[in-house]
Amino acid sequence: MKLNGLTFKKYLTASHLKNRVKKLAEKIDLDYQKKTPLLLPVLNGSFIFAADLIKQLKVPCKVSFVKHASYEGTAGGQLKTIIGLNESVFGQDVLIVEDIMDTGETLKRVSEELKNLGAKSVEFVVLLQKEKSKKNPIKPKYIGFEITNEFVVGYGLDHNGLGRNFPDVYQVVPNG
Repeated sequence: MKLNGLTFKKYLTASHLKNRVKKLAEKIDLDYQKKTPLLLPVLNGSFIFAADLIKQLKVPCKVSFVKHASYEGTAGGQLKTIIGLNESVFGQDVLIVEDIMDTGETLKRVSEELKNLGAKSVEFVVLLQKEKSKKNPIKPKYIGFEITNEFVVGYGLDHNGLGRNFPDVYQVVPNG
C-alpha cells in the first residue's frame, strides 16, 4: 500500500486488534472493579482505540479528552499541549489511553500534569509500544502490542493526516 509516497505493509489485522482490545478491557475491568476510572484518551491518534476499548469495559467509567501533538511527518517534533482537560482530575483514578508510545515523552508530560492537578492515581493503556520507549521511566500498565521502531499507520494512527481510517495497522517498508 502507498501513502504519501511511502510503502506500507499490513502489520496487525483488524481481528488481532479487536481481540487484543477485548483482553485489555478484561484486565482493566478486573483492576478497576471497585473504582470508577476517568479514561483520558489522547487525541487524535487514540480515538478509534479508545472508542473500541470503552465499548468493551464493564466497569463504570468517565471519559474526557486531551490533545497533545508531537509528530511532524514520521519523526517526532516539539511536544505541545493543544487542548486541556474539561473536568477536574483531583482525587480521581485516571487511565490515560494512548495509541502509541514512541519515545514516552507525551505520556511523561501528561502524567506530570495530572499528578500536579491532584489525580489519585495515573496509569496508562497503550495500543502500541515501540522498543525505543522502553528506556523511558514511564511504564504503561496495559500494553496492546510491543512493536519495532518502524513507523505505523491505521486504526487511528496517521501519516500527515492520512491513514487513520484503515481498520488494520500498516508498517512502513524501509527503502520501499
